[in-house]
Amino acid sequence: MPEIMKGLKDVYFDNTEASFIDGDVGKLLYRGYSIHDLAEKSTFEEVVYLLLYGELPSQSELTDFDAKLRANRRIPDQVIEVLNLVQNSHPMDALRTGISALSAFDEDVTDNSPEATIRKGIRLTAMGPTLVAAHHRLRQGLEPVAPNPDLNHAGNFLYMLFDEMPDEETVKLLDVDFILHAEHGANASAFGARVAASTLSDLHSAVTTGVGVLKGPWHGGAAEEVMRMALDIGQPENAEEYCRNILDNGGRIMGFGHRVYKAEDPRARHLRERSKALGEKMGQPKWFEILTYLEENVMSKYRDRGIFVNVDFFAGSIYYLLGIPDDLFISIFALGRIPGWTLQCLEQFDDNILIRPLLEYTGGMDLEYTPIESR
Repeated sequence: MPEIMKGLKDVYFDNTEASFIDGDVGKLLYRGYSIHDLAEKSTFEEVVYLLLYGELPSQSELTDFDAKLRANRRIPDQVIEVLNLVQNSHPMDALRTGISALSAFDEDVTDNSPEATIRKGIRLTAMGPTLVAAHHRLRQGLEPVAPNPDLNHAGNFLYMLFDEMPDEETVKLLDVDFILHAEHGANASAFGARVAASTLSDLHSAVTTGVGVLKGPWHGGAAEEVMRMALDIGQPENAEEYCRNILDNGGRIMGFGHRVYKAEDPRARHLRERSKALGEKMGQPKWFEILTYLEENVMSKYRDRGIFVNVDFFAGSIYYLLGIPDDLFISIFALGRIPGWTLQCLEQFDDNILIRPLLEYTGGMDLEYTPIESR
């Protein structure tokens, strides 16, 4: 009898140079660089370059790369029309549809060479925010806002979303958020993208698969659920009873626990500090107070089981305070992850074998067929 590894837990299916995760101590590296250094010292544009090319850029390389990202933000008018047709859909469905539609306008769509895959990854990274912001505007009955070439990646997204210039502090906050979500090994959406790539399908198909997998609440939806929970709790003193009711009925407190981390998710610390600062700046500190009460007074007893906060726990409060609707939270995760999906596909294409696991059959055997008139 074969050993069944449900969920492929602890199964290694390939080598990677993309990221390193030590879940026992809460360590995360992108291409060998600490997530802490990248979050505090780098920019999303620099991290995208690192992921796609395998090394940190020089100043001139980063300037040229940033120019490529800025030059590829506009999406065809026909794709705007598609987004308008699906304006009532969930933002993740619109993003998935928009990425599929972009494939019709990409001259490299069938070219899976490393050079073409990187070119497509750059374009999808640049156009992703435009898709999300345009759909959000359309569903409000508003005209999409054209990309602003004077703003960086994070700042331009905020500008297109709200049609106003964001302040520097808010731009840096979202820039860090994008960095923290950029790559994370063989998570469910990255694995889905690699399965698509292993069939030698195109990058647009693989990224579309990644978006579809990420939409699931057990993968990308935790930030949205955490903020809904905080809103339901209302005040820190209500947290204990609220969570006890959930846990006693077999429920789950979202934002805690992770498939690979048995210590605190190393990305969480960067959003914890920023959630607190933003709440104080906006005159709404209670959301951070509710979250920290949950962390320190309710869920701390589960730390000996390896259950700590993950990256999504504080992300929702940040998005909420920025005025971003909760159904856009997962889309922001996706925008940060497009470079990581691209890198996963680059590695899959480089030494490809069709990903085709097995299932152990446990049903009936050699049953006698009875004609329908005799049943």
